[in-house]
Amino acid sequence: MAFNCKWCIHLILVGLMIGCQGQNLSIQPETSTLSNDFDRNPPFEYKMPAQLSSIDTSDGWAQDGQKILLTGTVFLPDSKTPAAGIVLYYYHTDIHGIYAMDPAKNYNMPKNELGQTHGYLRGWIKTDSTGRYEIYTILPGAYPGRGEPKHIHVYIKESDQDLPYYIDDFVFDDDPLLSSAKRVKLENRGGSGVIRFGDQGGLLIGERNIILGLNVMGYQNGTFTKSLSGKNIGEEVLSFTPYHAFGPDKGTKTCPVCKYGWFHGIVYYVGNGADWSAIKKWLVFLESESEKRKEYLKVYLVYGNDQNYSKADRIKRLEELGVELKLKNTALTFVPSLTDQESDVYLNAINQQVENTILVYRRNTIIAKYIDAPAIPANFTEISMLLDETSTGYFKLPRPIYEE
Repeated sequence: MAFNCKWCIHLILVGLMIGCQGQNLSIQPETSTLSNDFDRNPPFEYKMPAQLSSIDTSDGWAQDGQKILLTGTVFLPDSKTPAAGIVLYYYHTDIHGIYAMDPAKNYNMPKNELGQTHGYLRGWIKTDSTGRYEIYTILPGAYPGRGEPKHIHVYIKESDQDLPYYIDDFVFDDDPLLSSAKRVKLENRGGSGVIRFGDQGGLLIGERNIILGLNVMGYQNGTFTKSLSGKNIGEEVLSFTPYHAFGPDKGTKTCPVCKYGWFHGIVYYVGNGADWSAIKKWLVFLESESEKRKEYLKVYLVYGNDQNYSKADRIKRLEELGVELKLKNTALTFVPSLTDQESDVYLNAINQQVENTILVYRRNTIIAKYIDAPAIPANFTEISMLLDETSTGYFKLPRPIYEE
């Protein structure tokens, strides 16, 4: 489909520079790579244009609904190299939650023998040389009476693979139907699909970066390395409620991610392998970064040694540490253990036994992870550079509005 909006704003966002090790993997052609939505053979290429652009506008754009822009970068499995020429197929309901049929529309899809269809609010894009994509459409409605969150289905087709595979739907952070229970069950295929919108002149803009093959069953011809601690890069940091012993929220059980997750955040987890000399060095560095970046970076220590737990002793120790290091911005928090269920910290899958796990996130999505990272200048420099490289405004200035 051609991009022909008269007033749409084309934004070039900053791609996340994220670092983890991986390999170029490929898709095993198995039915397990396909969604069980409707049927297991999605008509991916039905009326697909011969020439695709990295920008697409759905037929829903003309409807009387909330206009949205979904954009981001697709990365190779190494999570840092932009992937060019990747085809994304998307489809969604209309504003009433129906997969609308309209035979007069160019991309209307007929019903199958079971009476199922993707409707006509669907389209294709192909990532550009920098891995970027842009989808202009409307916010879909939720299925009538089914209690499912609003969502947009999406498939990935890599150039050297025969079959497409689905990734997590685009879902929306402020949707009341996207409950905590539903968030926990998300597969994070391709990374988190949870969208947090920014409003620019009435156009809601959401960014999602996609990592090829992440959490996709059958993505083989190499070993997809799973972390020894913590969620993977590209996944969402899940909310939890540690007790704040020192810092801005002292004396409360406050979720770091919920209260502040729009710009950068760093959660520094320490369990049974705590090295207090190294912890002090890390905290001095993180405090300096937090002071330098002000409201654009929030830092949290989460201490979760499960041996001889005492709430009073833990408060005392962390208070003394905060005073000793003269911390003003960094929050010193704790949980009974890193597998504690009452605080929900267990949802982030932190290894209790490693010395440390450091997650760097941006808009709730993990962009870097460090395990057993020594407190040395090289690591401090790497994190500081990462924050610099990924901190250029949420949106760059748009190009001028143009007419057809």
